[in-house]
Amino acid sequence: MHCPPVDQCVTFIYTHDLSASIAFYEGVLGLTLALDQGVCRIYRVAGGAYLGICHRDDAPAPDAGRQRDVILTLVTHDVDGWHRHLAAHGIIFEQPPLYNPRFNMYHCFLRDPAGYLIEIQRFLDPSWPAGESG
Repeated sequence: MHCPPVDQCVTFIYTHDLSASIAFYEGVLGLTLALDQGVCRIYRVAGGAYLGICHRDDAPAPDAGRQRDVILTLVTHDVDGWHRHLAAHGIIFEQPPLYNPRFNMYHCFLRDPAGYLIEIQRFLDPSWPAGESG
């Protein structure tokens, strides 16, 4: 049986402070707003991949630990460039860029204003499909 195609993907995360998340994702990461739904804003990440950020009063607090179950990974060939860019915006990294031999990748970690973990990563495995970023 052939599955119908998937054309796009939207991952939704939730925050108490939508303004802080907007400032981070638009102002610092430079993501393009695709749709403003008032309490939710959907950003184009790459190609058909989107990130939705929604205000919810019952969203876990940034230090509640529940966000640790989600990692937003942004794949790029310029991990060091992103590290410099984000550090210039005062972003504190949980892990600076380093090589991970177990998964053959180069990456770093930071958190968004709501406490979600963000990984900036370059796959070094030649079998990874490069896609738009190279």
